[in-house]
Amino acid sequence: MANLSVKICGVTLKNPVIGASGTFGFGREFNELYDIGTLGGVSTKGLTLEPRFGNPVPRIAESRGVILNAVGLQNPGVEHFIEHDLEWLKNTGTCVIANVAGKTLDDYYQICAKLDGKVDMIELNISCPNVKSGGMAFGIKPDTVEEVTRYAKNGAKNTPLIVKLSPNVESIAENARRAELGGADCVSLINTLTGMAIDIERRRPIIANNTGGVSGAGVKPIAVRMVYEVAQAVKIPVIGMGGITCAEDAIEFLMAGASAVQVGTANFTDPFAMPKIIQGLHTWCDKHGVADVNELVGTLQLNEK
Repeated sequence: MANLSVKICGVTLKNPVIGASGTFGFGREFNELYDIGTLGGVSTKGLTLEPRFGNPVPRIAESRGVILNAVGLQNPGVEHFIEHDLEWLKNTGTCVIANVAGKTLDDYYQICAKLDGKVDMIELNISCPNVKSGGMAFGIKPDTVEEVTRYAKNGAKNTPLIVKLSPNVESIAENARRAELGGADCVSLINTLTGMAIDIERRRPIIANNTGGVSGAGVKPIAVRMVYEVAQAVKIPVIGMGGITCAEDAIEFLMAGASAVQVGTANFTDPFAMPKIIQGLHTWCDKHGVADVNELVGTLQLNEK
C-alpha cells in the first residue's frame, strides 16, 4: 500500500484527509461510528473567545448539489474547549487543528495566545466581520488579510498558523501572498461562497439570515481552480477543500498543488465519507503505481492553448 503520510509545517499527518471545521464538531459524534484517530486531522468547530449561540433558525438550506448555512459560529468558547475537549481529541491520535474566529484584531491575538503550544496547528477563519471597521470581513482586502495574520501569528508564536482564505474576493492569489507576508505558515481554501436560496411560496429567503455560505459538491471546480492559483502564488503549503466527496476529488486537489485536503459537507450525507476517501486513496495509488501520495502534489500539467 502507498505511503499516505504527509508533513505540513513540521507536523506529520497519517494521511492527507482532514475533517473540515464546522462539519465535524470536535469529533466525538463521529468517533462513535469509527476511530477518528485514523484521520489525518480534525479542524475543530470554529472557536471564539466567548461562547456563541449562533444565528436564529432556519440556518441551513439545501439546494441542488450544495447546501447553504448561516450557523453563526455557535460554539462553547475556547476555554470550554481547552478544559473539556482538547485532551480527549489529542488522545485519539489525530492531528488537532483549532479553527478560530474573532470580531477584532485583538480577539484573534488573544485566542491564538490561549491555544499556542496546546494544539498541533491553528486555522484562522478570516471570513468574519471586523466590528471595528464597518463590518467588512477581515479576509476581503489584502491589507486586512496581512494585518489579521500578523496579529494572530504574534499570539501563535510556537504553533503553525493556517490562514483559511475566503473565495469572495477580487484575487485569492493576492490574498494568499499577503497572508504569507503576514507570517502564515500555511493557507487553506476555499471557505464557503456567499449565496441565497428563496422559498418561492413565501417569497422570502429560506435562511433567517437571508444569505449563507455555500458548500458541497457543486463548488468543487471553483475550489480546484483557486487552489491551483494559490499554489502558484505562494511558497508555503496549501490545504485544499470545497466539494470533496471521494478519493478522485481529493486527488484533483493534490494535483492542483494542495499538500492535504479537508472534507466537510460530504460528512453530512455520508458519515463514513472520510474513511472511504482514505481507502480510495490507497486503491488509486496502488492501481497507478504511486508509492507515496506526496508524489501527486502539484503535478497538474496545463493544456497548451
